[in-house]
Amino acid sequence: MRKEEYDRLVANVRRDGCLTSVPLIYAGGEYDEGRELILSGNHRCDAAVDAEVFDIDAMLIEERLSPQQLIALQLSHNSIAGEDDPATLKHLYEQLDDVDWRAYSGLDDADLALLAEVQPEGLSEANLDFATVQLIFLPAELEAARTAFNEARVGQDETWLAARADYEQTLDTLASTHAAHKVTNVATALHAILAITERHLADLQDGYTNPDGDLTHTGHVGLETVIGARTLPAPAAITLNKAIARAQGLGEIPHGQGWQLLERLAGDYLSGANYTPSDQA
Repeated sequence: MRKEEYDRLVANVRRDGCLTSVPLIYAGGEYDEGRELILSGNHRCDAAVDAEVFDIDAMLIEERLSPQQLIALQLSHNSIAGEDDPATLKHLYEQLDDVDWRAYSGLDDADLALLAEVQPEGLSEANLDFATVQLIFLPAELEAARTAFNEARVGQDETWLAARADYEQTLDTLASTHAAHKVTNVATALHAILAITERHLADLQDGYTNPDGDLTHTGHVGLETVIGARTLPAPAAITLNKAIARAQGLGEIPHGQGWQLLERLAGDYLSGANYTPSDQA
């Protein structure tokens, strides 16, 4: 279910104060009270919680059913005409080895043809909810995008798990950006979000300083978080290059450590001769 649809569902449940169609719940003696299996109506139950409607009606199956019966019930009670993930449907349908239960599931020839085309083997975590995002780049941006993706592949053997709250916050930020800029394209909204980030690079100082401005870690940070921009005027760059080259030639700073000259100049500006550089602290 798309976020816009889910938000509308939550709003409807909050307005009605109840669910107008009841979920199908399986107990069957295998689940503790309050931990039963939702066969149909997961979105409705989640929406009820988000809408703070904690008392809902539901159909409860108390007799014990076989795994085949449960899958057939799940398929038959969930709409196939909506936006169900075909990989999930195929995964469930292929677990039915009884012809009668396959018929009970309600999948017709058109649905089966769709499932036959699904190739879910590439999904390493088939049991996770996922969404496909298509990014479209202009010709001038394509090379930069390729470079970024190539760099990302360096960590391809690592898996990072983000909190669901982060995912929802990302969607909320996109929705707010869509509304503010009156755009519907996700790539355009992301471009607007990145532009805002670029204008507030100095705010990234919060990652290595506390509210009093003191250091919180000793790792390296981006120079843009210090000067608040990723670039500087070419004449200023030439001046800095010459100063750094001279300091390196005199042996005052190591080669490749031009930042040390900037730190010393800033330290002299702040406290004069009493300043102790970080490489000597």
